[in-house]
Amino acid sequence: MGAVNWVGLWTLYLREVRRFLKVFTQTLAAPVVTTLLFLAVFVLALGGATRIVGDIPFTEFLAPGLIVMAIAQNAFANTSSSIMISKMQGNIIDTLMPPFTAHELTFGIAMGGATRGICVGVVVALSMAVFVDMRPHHFGYILYHGFMASLMLSLLGTIGGIWSEKFDHIAAVTNFVITPLSFLSGTFYSIQRLPEAVQIAAHFNPFFYMIDGVRYGFTGHADGSLMAGLIVMAGVNVALWCVCTGMFASGYKLKA
Repeated sequence: MGAVNWVGLWTLYLREVRRFLKVFTQTLAAPVVTTLLFLAVFVLALGGATRIVGDIPFTEFLAPGLIVMAIAQNAFANTSSSIMISKMQGNIIDTLMPPFTAHELTFGIAMGGATRGICVGVVVALSMAVFVDMRPHHFGYILYHGFMASLMLSLLGTIGGIWSEKFDHIAAVTNFVITPLSFLSGTFYSIQRLPEAVQIAAHFNPFFYMIDGVRYGFTGHADGSLMAGLIVMAGVNVALWCVCTGMFASGYKLKA
């Protein structure tokens, strides 16, 4: 229909969504348990219940960051595992043979991963609201940064899945890229408490902006420039999208 293969695109997207819904206990329920354990460790073991960050209780400061972490990790896992499993089982050809453009392949796969990230974010936020007083300050920032974070990690997972030749490579991306950027993004602390040089370095971490934006949406507190966050998230996603489409168009590590 027209210039876009709408039926094929919708089918590809549904396939990606049904992949994680089929095992929802692993893909939706497990992140809730993991995130609540993180919350319990910091609040109970480290006395976070009585701590204040700026004028915000530590639990309210920490919760948005944990939500974004759950979104990011699951969006990345969805697309990277989808492509990696297809390559190892030899059925990646079923994805490449239909009349899809590189943009359509990127859209269908990445939006499937982004959908999982958003679903996890909603479930985790609802579960966390039972224990933390979460009163949204600005829904627009929550929706924008939540979606852009999910899309960013979904695209990064797509790139990782295409580049990887075995699951060890996916683990390397997680251990040496995703985890360090996540833990150095201000999830568990305010970067305003860091030395000036480290603060400057933190502003070059795109993970900082996605967490800072969602945190502002929930608490009204931001460590960085809100406008810079909007621009950086959009720019990084455009760059990752271009890399993904280039990989699909060239058949990099996908076609013999």
